[in-house]
Amino acid sequence: MSNELEIPKEGKYIYGIIRHTGPINFGPIGIGKRADLVYGVEYNGIAAIVSNSPIIIYEARRVNMISHEKILEEVMKQFTVLPVRFSTISEHNDDAGILRIIEKDYKKFDEMLTRMEGKKELGLKVLAQEAAIYESIIEKYDEIRILRGKLMNLPVDKTHYQRMKIGEMVAEALKKETENYKNIIIDALNPLSDEVKINDNYGEMMILNAAFLVENKSEPAFDKVVNDLAEQYSHFMTFKYIGTLPLYNFVNLVINTKGI
Repeated sequence: MSNELEIPKEGKYIYGIIRHTGPINFGPIGIGKRADLVYGVEYNGIAAIVSNSPIIIYEARRVNMISHEKILEEVMKQFTVLPVRFSTISEHNDDAGILRIIEKDYKKFDEMLTRMEGKKELGLKVLAQEAAIYESIIEKYDEIRILRGKLMNLPVDKTHYQRMKIGEMVAEALKKETENYKNIIIDALNPLSDEVKINDNYGEMMILNAAFLVENKSEPAFDKVVNDLAEQYSHFMTFKYIGTLPLYNFVNLVINTKGI
């Protein structure tokens, strides 16, 4: 009985779909440690960006996710890219299997590329600075400020209920304020974007976690509005603006590689 580990079969890892005619390669930057060549397999003006890869399930670990994204970013320097779901691998160790995938889903790829042409995804996270936003709430809400003032010099053990009440009022005011500021920011950026995807916030200090689909020609104006907002609210908000990203929030491209 052999103790040798079974070596996985070879397939083709699919990163994304672009519009391109003819051969193209992006160098030995493939996912994993082997530095496989990343190149295009083209059918009728649409190409899948692939590399050789063992047929394995890549763990969704940071190192693998970053590698997948960096390859997409390299392709995005020249092309609009439809990103394919992480760890999508064709079980054929030749380009013929990839050609069949493009041919089968050609109409879908063509329509999606047309819709996304000349556009990019821009990410924006806005966080409240805790001390500053609480101070702004105290200033703005008379009821909270007056009640707080009354309790300042009273013993803590005698005012437990009132202090809990203030805590609840502040939490409610914070929720109201963050929603208000979120709407102000979105309303300012909406006219300059084709679509917006609001993602879940993490933590009560997060005001906005969003992705915007923006035409290349609108990007300078979009940048300016983000910078103006960041300056306007710099006293109690931090803006984290992330430039061109793969279009994950606006393209849900799942390729079925089975039976092809």
